[in-house]
Amino acid sequence: MKYQSTRNKSICVDSAWAIKNGISPEGGLYVPTQIPQVTLDDIENYSRLSYKERASEILGLYLTDYTKEELDFCAENAYLPEKFGSENTAPVASLTDTLNILELWHGPTCAFKDMALQILPYLLKKAIEKTGEDNQVVILVATSGDTGKAALEGFKDVEGTKIQVFYPVDGVSKIQKLQMTTQSGANVSVCAVKGNFDDAQTGVKKIFTDEEYKKALSEKGYTLSSANSINWGRLAPQIVYYFSAYCDLLKEGKISKGEKINIVVPTGNFGNILAAYYAKSMGLPVGKLICASNSNNVLTDFITTGTYDRNRNFYTTVSPSMDILISSNLERLLYHISGGDDALVAQYMSLLSKEGKYTVNEDIKKQISDLFYGGCCDDNETAKTISKYFEKFSYVADTHTAVALNVYEKYVEETKDETVTVIASTANPFKFNQAVISAISPETSFDKVDEFELLDILSEKGNIEIPTALSELKTKEVRFTTVCEKENMRDNTDKFLD
Repeated sequence: MKYQSTRNKSICVDSAWAIKNGISPEGGLYVPTQIPQVTLDDIENYSRLSYKERASEILGLYLTDYTKEELDFCAENAYLPEKFGSENTAPVASLTDTLNILELWHGPTCAFKDMALQILPYLLKKAIEKTGEDNQVVILVATSGDTGKAALEGFKDVEGTKIQVFYPVDGVSKIQKLQMTTQSGANVSVCAVKGNFDDAQTGVKKIFTDEEYKKALSEKGYTLSSANSINWGRLAPQIVYYFSAYCDLLKEGKISKGEKINIVVPTGNFGNILAAYYAKSMGLPVGKLICASNSNNVLTDFITTGTYDRNRNFYTTVSPSMDILISSNLERLLYHISGGDDALVAQYMSLLSKEGKYTVNEDIKKQISDLFYGGCCDDNETAKTISKYFEKFSYVADTHTAVALNVYEKYVEETKDETVTVIASTANPFKFNQAVISAISPETSFDKVDEFELLDILSEKGNIEIPTALSELKTKEVRFTTVCEKENMRDNTDKFLD
């Protein structure tokens, strides 16, 4: 299996090369030259396997330059029960006969990013060996909250790597900020950026595409890579959990072999729902892919109109991991459904960079509307949804999962489609304490209450256990306090590497 750039398909590399470098030299994203196919019998066989075995099998279809033994090793070490609480790495909670919650937040940082960022360091280490890389690999990450901590935790003290994370100074929850700024490890760095996530993401991309700077870093013994979902090694492991959810439903008799399910994903950068698209394209029986957004509804408008326009107000919401107006992974989707038209994709991305918007042609627009349903909700609707599901099911949803549940309800009301559905639940509710408590217990006062008292309050009100990884933050030292202008991100990287 080879990988091409979305903006120049003459660039063609093995998966190890794509994982090591993260992004193509001209700024394009690596995509597989073909999408491997699975049969219903394959899926039935997967249902008999553990999560780590499913991961090795499915990743093996894409990472063909890795041996089965290598992938088994990577999966075995990534998905240890002591990291995810049990052998059931990504459990499915069924609320009704048709509504199921795929809980992707049982890992060490309490967010769905652990599902990929616990295995990426192992894949990257193998990639470094396979490509004969002598330089130290420097991983640069822009985060809207969850990716940063998950990447830091995954790569801390990994030999041959350094990692630096940039986050928007006022664009993450207090718990998310504490998770990053208290991170242990001799090879890690964290910096806040004056701006929003898009500013941080744009700054990182500028570093990646600055050939002179990369050459200077190489002379100093460094090679850049990424742990964002622009890196195929971050995205591919996310495909696994959609197969796994289907297998679990099949195994439990909640669906029959070949029965279609719908999948709802709260997303800002489009990576998580793109992984569901890959699963569907591989043969997983999926009906509609439902894309849920908060008030930053650029994806909802794009799916509805065919015009992607980031020239709009940016909202800071209670679901901050979705506070994004530049959805990087959409580029991969455009490449696939345009039949690999790299020139067209490059044109769209150029327009987005220069003018802030582009409009796809009618054929692409129709394909997108056939595949996806787009919906959104604001903070008020998010809170009402958290309250509703707590009262009805005693289920405590975080702010991002609540967006997905709200949009799912709108989809069913609009279409009357009662297909069995899987909601991708992306974060532990304890990461967004105040917003969740306000929803399930509006009479609670927050005067003179710190973040750790909020953990206790949510535990009591929601009757749920505080994750150890979050309760331990109280005694951890804050190591990183740097704040930089968005124009000075590269200078901060230089200081980290000196």
